[in-house]
Amino acid sequence: MIFAPLFGKLIDHIGARTTLLISLWGYFILGAGGAFLYGPWQIAIDRIILGGFAAGLMAAGTAVISQWYQGFARLNMIAKQGMAIELGGVVFLFIGGLLSELSWQAPFLLYVMGLLCAILTVFFVPRRKASDIPEENSVTVSSNASSMGSIMLFTVLAMGLFFSFIISLPGFLASLDYSEAQTGYVLSFISLVAVFSAMTMPKVVARFSVKYTLGIAFLTYAIGHVLFAFSSVTMSIILASVFAGIGFGLSIPLLNHSTVEMSNSRNLGRNLSLFAMAVFTGQFVTSVLEFIPLNHGKIFLVCAGLAVLCSIAVVNRKTSA
Repeated sequence: MIFAPLFGKLIDHIGARTTLLISLWGYFILGAGGAFLYGPWQIAIDRIILGGFAAGLMAAGTAVISQWYQGFARLNMIAKQGMAIELGGVVFLFIGGLLSELSWQAPFLLYVMGLLCAILTVFFVPRRKASDIPEENSVTVSSNASSMGSIMLFTVLAMGLFFSFIISLPGFLASLDYSEAQTGYVLSFISLVAVFSAMTMPKVVARFSVKYTLGIAFLTYAIGHVLFAFSSVTMSIILASVFAGIGFGLSIPLLNHSTVEMSNSRNLGRNLSLFAMAVFTGQFVTSVLEFIPLNHGKIFLVCAGLAVLCSIAVVNRKTSA
C-alpha cells in the first residue's frame, strides 16, 4: 500500500522489465535477509520494505505481460498469472511448513526464488521499448479516473471478501474441533480451487462478458459465506470452499486484466500500482474482523450480504469495468 505508487512511477519512467528486475533483487535480499535479523523492530522494518518490492513485482509482472500479449491472449495470460499466484500459495506454504520443522530460519530460503526468477528474467524475457507496444487504448483522463476508481473499489471488496475466509476460518474450524493441520488443508484447498477457477475465467468472460463474470464472482463469494455460516460437517465445508475459490479465480485476475485494458503506455505503471494498492488494502482491512463482537457465523452472513450487494452493483453498472 505504501510503496506501490513509487514502483508505478518506476514502471512508467524506466520500464516494466527493469522495474521487475529491481523488485526481484529486493525481494530476494530483504526476504532471505530476514533470517539474520533479530527483534521486532528489525523484522517489522524489513517486512515493510519487502512489501514494497512485492507490490513492485505484482505491478511490473503484469506490465510485462501487457507488453507482450494483446486482447484475448492477454486475458488468457493474466488468467495463468492468477493460477500461478494461487498455486504458488499452495506449494510454497506447504514447503514453508516443512522447512519450519528444521529451523525457524529455514523458511526464509524460499526467498531464493527471487534470485532464480531474476536470472530467468534476464535470459528469457527480452527487452521491449514503449514505442514498440501497440497503443490499443485511447481512454480520456476523466474516464480513466472513473474506471480506475471502480476497479479499485471492486478489487478492495473482492480481496476483502476472500481474505475474510482466511481470517475467520481458523477460529471457526477450531470451534468444530479441526486441528491446525486440517485447517491448513481447507485453506490450501480453497487456493487450489482458485487455480482451476482462474483457468476457466477467460471462457466465462467469452460466454457472459466481463461485467457478468465479475457479478458471478461476487455471487459465489456470497454462496461460500452462507455455506460456511451454516456448516457443521465436512462435506458442506468442502462445498463452501469450492465457492470461495471460484470467487477469487473469477474476480482478481479479471480486475487485473481490466486495469490493463483501460490503460495506455503512459499510465500503465500508475494504474497497475493503484491496482496493487487495492489488493493489499483489501487484505489489510480484513484485520478488523478480529475485533468485531460477532460470532463467526454472523460474520460470514454479513460478508455474504456485502457480496450480494457487490454483485448487484457490478451487474447494474453501465460499463464493463
